[in-house]
Amino acid sequence: MLELNYPFDSSYIIKKKKSIKKALLSENKSRTAKKIAVFGGSTTSDIVKTMELFLLDNGIEPVFYESEYAQYFQDAMFPSEELLEFKPDIIFIHTSQRNITNYPELTDKKEDIDAKFDTELGKFKAMWQSIREKFRCPIIQNNFEMPLYRLLGNRDAYDIHGRVNFVTRLNNAFYEYARENEGFYINDLNFISADYGLRSFSDPSYWNMYKYAMCFDAIPYFAFNTANIIKAVFGKNKKAIALDLDNTLWGGVVGDDGVDGIEIGQETGVSQSYYEFQAYLKQLKSMGIVLTVCSKNDHENAIAGLNHPEGVLKPDDFIIIKANWENKDRNIIETANELNILPDSIVFADDNPAERAIVRANVEGAAVPEMEGVENYIFTIDRGGYFEAATFSEDDLKRNEMYKNNAQRNAQMASFGDYGEYLKSLDMHAVIDDFIPVYLARITQLTNKSNQFNVTTKRYTETEMEEVFASDSYIRLYGKLVDKFGDNGVVSVVIGKINGDILDVDLWIMSCRVLKRDMEFAMLDRLVERAREKGIKTIRGHYYPTAKNNMVRNLFGTFGFTKVSEDETGNTEWLMETSSYEKKNNYIDVKLNNE
Repeated sequence: MLELNYPFDSSYIIKKKKSIKKALLSENKSRTAKKIAVFGGSTTSDIVKTMELFLLDNGIEPVFYESEYAQYFQDAMFPSEELLEFKPDIIFIHTSQRNITNYPELTDKKEDIDAKFDTELGKFKAMWQSIREKFRCPIIQNNFEMPLYRLLGNRDAYDIHGRVNFVTRLNNAFYEYARENEGFYINDLNFISADYGLRSFSDPSYWNMYKYAMCFDAIPYFAFNTANIIKAVFGKNKKAIALDLDNTLWGGVVGDDGVDGIEIGQETGVSQSYYEFQAYLKQLKSMGIVLTVCSKNDHENAIAGLNHPEGVLKPDDFIIIKANWENKDRNIIETANELNILPDSIVFADDNPAERAIVRANVEGAAVPEMEGVENYIFTIDRGGYFEAATFSEDDLKRNEMYKNNAQRNAQMASFGDYGEYLKSLDMHAVIDDFIPVYLARITQLTNKSNQFNVTTKRYTETEMEEVFASDSYIRLYGKLVDKFGDNGVVSVVIGKINGDILDVDLWIMSCRVLKRDMEFAMLDRLVERAREKGIKTIRGHYYPTAKNNMVRNLFGTFGFTKVSEDETGNTEWLMETSSYEKKNNYIDVKLNNE
């Protein structure tokens, strides 16, 4: 919904919450239901109502539990039966510097201040540990915004008696905990308040009158940032950005002005702004965001513009370059198909409002930010939260390289008349084995990001995945695929729950970048092998339809399973006897971890 895109009108959102929610719920949009518990150190009602709008807009249908005012510690340490029965998927602790109760005094000695610091940090660590033990779910924790006054002036930042120093020490301790504990996320209240403007954000009148830790107009901005973490945790991030060229990546029209006439580089303020935007996009690429071009242009002019000596981005930085005179909505859909992702995984950045309107109307789910003024481009994309990094793995760093390798594979495929011969030519090697600790983070990330090749769409938190890893009640497999073009990384995960002599497939996912390479058959071969070793006689497959996983509707049928039931919503159940199974993989050399 355009009204909820950054930059948004906070006052409008606050006034129109009910009508916006009604409009969102009237959309024919598939959403994932999630239970969110909010433990508040201040009033949270309007934060929750506003956060709901942003989550609905991002494909998450939230159900909230709200603690009573300032009962965050009690709910974390001594949860009620209601809260225990609620079983949250994620817990958000909304505290602020207003909840710090042991600030240093000027008369305190160093050991007194250290004791106060330990008490404050200890309170939070005790809460986090209690939540991890009782709820086994991810935690979002605010850090602390800066105090509204500095008793010691600038010295407050470095003197141990200063509140600014004390808050900074606590924040750094929070960050250290986040680095050391998977499933723990910092909601950067410190940055949010500074970006908004600390004096306005922390206006004391809102605390004194309503016990709000921020002014009313800041609530949508804060809720939006919190929702970005939640949607990232549950795999709702965007994966690629489709970029216009003229007046988006450079100033001017390359076809009219020529390469020498476009604005990019260090010479003027305008050219510097385009240069900085390109540098920002290069940084996005470095964290695994796929860059593509979607421009109405002659291809050779587009390439010439991208080869401008003062530009940061070059043609090789883009996985796909659609520079033609086709409609941009069609080009974006084709780009998604070529990348094996859904169109709703793409952000479309274009300075032309008419082109934005066409894409917004015709490419369902694609993000189309308002690109107004080159000096605002970075803030528009960055503050939009499209690429919030809740997790970050080695595979993210390699993603662009992997997509480039896929393009080479597709080019080679076109030269073969026989598909089997093409698969043989790839010289594929896989490791398929039980989970190992080094890949647990990537395995969890894959379960939350895979939407198309995903038969049950079950999601796992890091804690839940660690429990599966430690249990003897499961058969677990990860698949890592390498071929002559490169390493695809961990691309497939299967989890089966052992129920006597039956194995229920709880999860079967695969990255779409390795579709049609028979990796699913290699995984099935290993699954049956492990099942036989454990005396499993029957494997039971389950398919639960969503708006995105139609491609695996008949996956178990292609495996040779027999469909035994289907309900009115399309949920199906499949059975296969392990004794009758015959090996299906003919093209991939499969090894174990230690081979």
